[in-house]
Amino acid sequence: MKPTAFILGLIVLILLSLPVAAILGNLAIVMDFFWNDGRLQRTFGGFLWEKSNQYLLLSIPLFILLGEINLRSGMAAKMYNAVAKWMSWLPGGLMHSNIGTSAVFAATSGSSVATAATIGTVAHPEIKRHRYNEPLFLGSVAAGGTLGILIPPSVLLIVYGVLTQTSVPELYLAGVIPGVLLAGFFSLMILLVCLIRPDMGGDRISASWGKRFRALIDLIPPGVIFLGVIGTIYLGWATPTEAASIGVVLSLILAALNRSLSGAMLMAAFEGTVRTTSMIMLIIFAAMILNIVVGFFGAIQAASAFIGELGLTPLQLILIVVLFYLIIGMFMETFSMMLTTIGVVFPLVTSMGFDPVWFGILVVLLMETALITPPIGVNLFVVQGIRDKGAPFRDVCVGAAPFVVAMLVMVGLLIWQPWIATWLPELVYGR
Repeated sequence: MKPTAFILGLIVLILLSLPVAAILGNLAIVMDFFWNDGRLQRTFGGFLWEKSNQYLLLSIPLFILLGEINLRSGMAAKMYNAVAKWMSWLPGGLMHSNIGTSAVFAATSGSSVATAATIGTVAHPEIKRHRYNEPLFLGSVAAGGTLGILIPPSVLLIVYGVLTQTSVPELYLAGVIPGVLLAGFFSLMILLVCLIRPDMGGDRISASWGKRFRALIDLIPPGVIFLGVIGTIYLGWATPTEAASIGVVLSLILAALNRSLSGAMLMAAFEGTVRTTSMIMLIIFAAMILNIVVGFFGAIQAASAFIGELGLTPLQLILIVVLFYLIIGMFMETFSMMLTTIGVVFPLVTSMGFDPVWFGILVVLLMETALITPPIGVNLFVVQGIRDKGAPFRDVCVGAAPFVVAMLVMVGLLIWQPWIATWLPELVYGR
């Protein structure tokens, strides 16, 4: 009865479009008040104080600040032009540059929204200039942005690591090959569509080899940041939190060298960091409180027992989990999904013998799919926001559809061949 009431209450509150943190926190308080006389509420303060002191959590605002500085320093425009010179000769032209630049920017940002907004702002003027099919072009921007939460450094992988006590360095390694493969699938989808419909591919842009090689200098700054962050983690020189601070310092130095470092730019970056961090941390702490109450009332045990009675095989269970995330992804954004579901789903999956690192990559991949799935696909709204007022939202949804197919193919491949995610962690850490 109590687990059922919890699920129904959660669904009702979500449908009311209330703030996610308010939904999670109030649901926990109401459940504890009515079914436990509020006794658990006496422990909330001490619990949150203990959890908020986790050193790893400090990396979240640092990675967000890193992305904010890179967003405002002008690095993205130079990256885009450099990647365009190398990729725009393909059928689909600059749409491949959208994917390639998103992958590079994701390696310095960790945020899908920041990636989609940055690349979209830079790329959008090219649609009319080179006669691209607008829906497909916008879809490539929205899809490219999703790479921000899979290719390390990823804020969402940090949150998963904190919630499940899984190694963040291992998760970062596990995301590299799937992230690169997914970017390749996106480009392959663009290539196929433009070979079938050449009129959708826009004008081909040519560049001499000299211009291409000279443009490589603009890819050095993101490469320096990526090596500074990820390299120090895997060489054992820094923890993820220390590596994030190294990335912030490097981004400040590069912004100064680019003559884009100013007081106004820093204030805008700090404001964006505070706003995003406050939202994320409030949701995290509200979800932690809810997990205490849900665990106390036996919802996880009830779900485990129910699954056990169904007699499902591990493959059947994981397919149900995939379907579950695809459905709720249509109505919830990524952090909300992670924080409301992982406390119940993770124990079920690991009890079936699945690797927690592999499952973390699968979950993040499914949440990436949610970013470009209507009606609540966050990246779809971000890309729509850079267009002229009055432009139909359905254009972005239609343009993103081929990339949703590519993501589903990647999900199937990851289930069929789990080593895609586990090979690098096993190679480095001998798991």
